[in-house]
Amino acid sequence: MKIGILYICTGKYNIFWKSFYESSEKYLLRNHEIKYFVFTDAKNIDYQNNENIVRIYQKNLGWPQNTLRRFHIFNKHKKILGCMDFLFFCNANLLFVNEVNEEILPYEEELVVFKHPGYWNKQRSRFPYETNPESLAYIPSDKGNTYVMGGLNGGKTEDFLKMSQILSTNIDKDLKKGIIAVWHDESHLNNYIVDKKVKILDPSYGYVEDWNLPFHPKIVIRDKNQYGGHEFLRRKDENFFKKKLYSFIQRNILFKYR
Repeated sequence: MKIGILYICTGKYNIFWKSFYESSEKYLLRNHEIKYFVFTDAKNIDYQNNENIVRIYQKNLGWPQNTLRRFHIFNKHKKILGCMDFLFFCNANLLFVNEVNEEILPYEEELVVFKHPGYWNKQRSRFPYETNPESLAYIPSDKGNTYVMGGLNGGKTEDFLKMSQILSTNIDKDLKKGIIAVWHDESHLNNYIVDKKVKILDPSYGYVEDWNLPFHPKIVIRDKNQYGGHEFLRRKDENFFKKKLYSFIQRNILFKYR
């Protein structure tokens, strides 16, 4: 089987790419042909000359557009992605730490999704579903029985690209009404899988770094705080630290002399 890995690393997120690729090559579906579609604004990335890597220029859209519009990105490149048998989107900060094999391939289902590590053992009432009925990500209280994370999902190529088309359209319709779902693309994904035939796997495939979960980790979600934090990674401004330092100095001077 030909497996396409969809990986977005615009801006400072490219710092995760090298170790992601190396860990995937070591642990992911070793008996299948894997091709990495890397969407990035970086001029150069590690291993970019390898035959199984396709580097695609992607402008850094900033926060929250980089996450909200990821399905737009996939939909835009559906022709080149269509040659794969399966497609998987992987968040930039994922790291494979143990073998991941056939169990993640949805042969009989449309898609495969993964329980959110923060809500796998919570009651339905605790799920952070979109509650605004004006949003196309809205899930009524009598629907939904699991909450899945947006940072890892996949499926047969036809089904995955169909989902990408529908979700990008739904997100655009929401934006025209001035609505952004509470958890962006993750909210729309959770809405989409309601009543769909999907394979749902446990948080072994989304084991948060340094958490104590009753699962054997196969894919770890790396702590972004160890890499500068969300704000640093999301910003497009290369002078971020200089501005933070300048702001810190200003605040302390004002505090001292006020």
